[in-house]
Amino acid sequence: MTQSPAHTFDYIVVGAGSAGCVLANRLSAEPGVSVCLVEAGPSDRTLFPGAYIRTPAGIIRLIANPKWNWMHQFEAQSTRGDTPIPCPRGRVWGGSSAINGMIYVRGHRSDYDRWGAAGNRGWGYDDLLPYFRRSEHFEPGPSPWHGQNGELNVTHQRSPSAVNSVFYEAAAQMGWRYNTDFNGEEQEGYGAFHVTQINGERCSAARAFLYPALSRTNLTVFSETLTHRVLLDGKRAKGIEVSQGDRTFTLKARREVILSAGSINSPQLLLLSGIGPAEELARHGITQHHELPGVGQNLQDHQDIVLMYRSDSDLGYGLSVRGILPLAASPFQYLAARRGPLTSNTVESGAFLRLNPTDTAPQLGLIVAPALKNQPQRLIPVGHGISLHVAVMHPKSRGQVRLHSADPKDKPQVDGNFLSHPDDLRTLVEGFRLVRRLAATPAFAERLQGELVPGAKVSSTEQIEQWIRENLGTVFHPVGTCKMGNDPMAVVDDQLRVHGLMGLRVADASIMPTLITGNTNAGAIMIGEKAADLVLSKTSPEHERETPALSRCH
Repeated sequence: MTQSPAHTFDYIVVGAGSAGCVLANRLSAEPGVSVCLVEAGPSDRTLFPGAYIRTPAGIIRLIANPKWNWMHQFEAQSTRGDTPIPCPRGRVWGGSSAINGMIYVRGHRSDYDRWGAAGNRGWGYDDLLPYFRRSEHFEPGPSPWHGQNGELNVTHQRSPSAVNSVFYEAAAQMGWRYNTDFNGEEQEGYGAFHVTQINGERCSAARAFLYPALSRTNLTVFSETLTHRVLLDGKRAKGIEVSQGDRTFTLKARREVILSAGSINSPQLLLLSGIGPAEELARHGITQHHELPGVGQNLQDHQDIVLMYRSDSDLGYGLSVRGILPLAASPFQYLAARRGPLTSNTVESGAFLRLNPTDTAPQLGLIVAPALKNQPQRLIPVGHGISLHVAVMHPKSRGQVRLHSADPKDKPQVDGNFLSHPDDLRTLVEGFRLVRRLAATPAFAERLQGELVPGAKVSSTEQIEQWIRENLGTVFHPVGTCKMGNDPMAVVDDQLRVHGLMGLRVADASIMPTLITGNTNAGAIMIGEKAADLVLSKTSPEHERETPALSRCH
């Protein structure tokens, strides 16, 4: 390996994902400040992966491609037949916002109020709403809950599938409440998801926040550059060690290093840097520089199951004699007007549901997909059907991220420890039964042609529980591994500073103490916004902190 001269910047941000792109933009907007953004993956400004990323349905080319996906996995669990569970994370400009389903859901008010009540000052819902609004341009129009001048375009889906209207009718027959905006006054109910798209194309964090900043002379971006570790001088972070190909070199930080590498890679980097529990570091021969027992602990994800139903050909996408014409026409619709099936995020509508009226927030998340769940070897499933996902919104099971070795090129071990708390299994059993009742409503019954997965043979509580154990997945929302708080297992404080160290912060979904009610991308972008203000010692303008003048529902 060769060694190049060190580069020095005021701030180094590791990870060009949802939070990292926001930080790169906001920090480099300050005159006289130099910022370095380091990303392990490539730029998205080439034909490929750019075309796949811009095209919403291109997710089927991105979600399992090691060129642009870290391809992390949750360790196999004996209850699941020793089969690992995929945990895709973006490895490209935009991070996971470049390969996700583009759903824009912030979560429930109580999610953030719980963070604030735990002693994290400035992290309650009223404190954070201005940061959500700051980032956003809400295309449907002015709303007290949404922003109009931000870089992230949030909008309706352009060409919703036929299954959505049938689902809405079925949900009404279930007695559920229609919700026009899951990010509005109340989250509970059913409806269409808003998406991070612009003119029928994906609006990733890179497109929204990084592209406008690239012309700034005080911003330097290193792509295809793997970060090995944070470099410490005593208890102060002084820079990072990185590599490009066979070249290893150092990037120095005058002020701060900020890890925005995500819930899997941020704790991995801390551990590789000798920051974490002594036993874990000793296991790999890494010298401990700072004891922090919570690094890599507290891992959570939305545990999920999928029931599948055969349907009419016009209800969902698939390969068939009748279905081939719409598929063949879709590229022309997209090229001519950015409309048609290629604008679909493949998870277009859903619901957030309480199991009991006394629940503070919805306990179940439901997603309706207009196709049979994809098999890894097929881009488009054979035959027509729909997939109904149901997930635990507030899991009680906790896992961990550990090192596989001291080599930064090795993927870490990710142990979900799913269903280790019995309440999670009980919640999924209730969700399973609820989906079956939904599929049996008159609206769905006349359009569906039988349950393919798991089928009628799974009916008793014991059979349902066993099927859930064997078929469990997640909604790809890992959080919590660098938990914010002031307890012994917390990794960062409410300023996102790593406890006991100077010049080092973590700013991504890993700092979430508990999972939010819904998708995590909007929350990660908010964390980037909040982190930038914390780094620059700014406060949110008072007029932005005003809560919309609507009644609050908990």
